[in-house]
Amino acid sequence: METIFTKIVKGEIPCYKVAENDRFFAFLDINPLAKGHTLVVPKNATDYIFDIEDEELGAMMVFAKKVAKAIKANYPCQKIGMTVIGLEVPHAHIHLVPINGVNDIDFRREKVKLTDEEFKEIASKIAHSIE
Repeated sequence: METIFTKIVKGEIPCYKVAENDRFFAFLDINPLAKGHTLVVPKNATDYIFDIEDEELGAMMVFAKKVAKAIKANYPCQKIGMTVIGLEVPHAHIHLVPINGVNDIDFRREKVKLTDEEFKEIASKIAHSIE
């Protein structure tokens, strides 16, 4: 299945990459709820997150955990909220969003407007903090 996320992973569509390994890819959401809002996707496109094999899903969560720690190190907040909606793109993905309250992860909220330079700076900060 070819999705917009598959094209991003292949480098056919530009993105603000945060992290990558042989199985997963993390990049900034271009319509962020907060600075640091990152998407984590499996390179192997699966529409529904709960259709991913158990071992792969566990590995995806461990990868997301590393990214979340790097986000939190650079964008102080109470926690990194995680949500999976799965309706907007038919490619399983996790949203990692810095939050200080439950309403901070409401997708009806106005999105943060960032310049290309700001996106690049955010991606670089997070990428350099991943252990």
